[in-house]
Amino acid sequence: MDEQKRARRPGGRSARVRAAVHQAVTELVGERGYGNFTIGDIAARAGVADTSLYRRWGNLQALLSDVLLARLNTQAPMPDTGNLADDLRTFAANVVREVTGPDGLALVRLAVALSGEGQQGLQARDELLADRARQMQVLLDRARDRGEDPPDALEVLDHLLAPIYIRVLFGAGPLTPDYLDRLVDRLLA
Repeated sequence: MDEQKRARRPGGRSARVRAAVHQAVTELVGERGYGNFTIGDIAARAGVADTSLYRRWGNLQALLSDVLLARLNTQAPMPDTGNLADDLRTFAANVVREVTGPDGLALVRLAVALSGEGQQGLQARDELLADRARQMQVLLDRARDRGEDPPDALEVLDHLLAPIYIRVLFGAGPLTPDYLDRLVDRLLA
């Protein structure tokens, strides 16, 4: 009976622990930067035993990859405004909101750091990029179906997303609506 109850109960302790651990990681990356905390630090912040973290994730890199993918894959659906330019403007505004939000910079820094850290980091990066490309392709395919001539996904990455991420990572200027409009206009020119 207890097993049946446990199987039907959504969330539960496991979900609470995962959420607390993910929040602890995000806070520690924001406060200390990548590489400046341990599994023990995360466990203490999350209020769980470090053995629980090792049992569930195996190592710090696997845990960090899980946090990154979980947090960045919660993006809102791709916009569908009826034209490509407005879809891209809305998409860019959503990305800016995501990367400048409370945990945005920490997550961007974590993504960059993990991409240079072994196979698990590369896998997390590749999964994230593949997911973003799939999302972007939906937006571009809809534009093509409407008779528009959209750029390819890599051009969107190069001309719209890269400048946003560079400005966030290096504090290289504000991400105003006018700036985003100029990026979209240049991409579509």
